[in-house]
Amino acid sequence: MSRHRKDPLRPLAADERTELTRLSRSHSAPAAQVARARALLAIADGASYTAAAQQVGRHHNETISAWVSRFNREGLAAVRPRHGGGPRIRYGTDEQQRILAEITRVPRREQDGTATWSLSLLQKALRQAEDGLPRVSTFTIWRTLHEAGLSWQKSRTWCETGVVMRQRNQAGAVRVTDPDAIAKKS
Repeated sequence: MSRHRKDPLRPLAADERTELTRLSRSHSAPAAQVARARALLAIADGASYTAAAQQVGRHHNETISAWVSRFNREGLAAVRPRHGGGPRIRYGTDEQQRILAEITRVPRREQDGTATWSLSLLQKALRQAEDGLPRVSTFTIWRTLHEAGLSWQKSRTWCETGVVMRQRNQAGAVRVTDPDAIAKKS
């Protein structure tokens, strides 16, 4: 005989059931979210916490009980895992937005010393800025760009095709244009 549940699963709304069903069948969603959705659907269909735990590969029904309690409080947001421990998150959404703002800024040759961004030059610019991040690492910058859906190869700021600044002895910096640049490009 099972014990009385302190916090039984509340009735699912139609949109919640639809989203949980979609998520439980997903092959591309994170495995933790799929497992939580499957367990919640099993309980909503009348399965015990123990049966739901076994169905999703968990050994303890206390985990399922915690998922149900969180779902009752937060709704579908409870399916997404939160920060699971370890060091605290140093760079939150404000800092990540600052990194993304810096990548969208076109570098100035005089100030930044470059016409295109690299991770190390972004790091240097962010560390030196007044509103910057004095201890940001290149890995943090890369991870932020990756989470924002930016690929370094696809979204890098490039120089103008076929135009280059060359240093000459008498004339100094001279702009040189390749007339065949368009033909070479294709």
